[in-house]
Amino acid sequence: MNKNDLVSKVSEDTGLSKSDSAKAVDSVIETITSELKSGGDVRLVGFGTFLVTKRKATTGRNPQTGAEIKIPAANVPKFRAGKSLKESLN
Repeated sequence: MNKNDLVSKVSEDTGLSKSDSAKAVDSVIETITSELKSGGDVRLVGFGTFLVTKRKATTGRNPQTGAEIKIPAANVPKFRAGKSLKESLN
């Protein structure tokens, strides 16, 4: 399922127009993104948690030349599935 499919499904389930559904989906994505950027996390009970973890700087190798390269530290988004989501899949 891609974003257009999601918008269509939301439109179908809620009775909203596709443009209103697209605005709603975009708003949810933007809200989660801005909260993660500010260092917070987003907990959706029964679904899961979006959070940011810090990845340390490491040294890697260029596979073509074998030369060492420095990989900088970075903030990485993560998602942890909630109990209800996990149970619904099994």
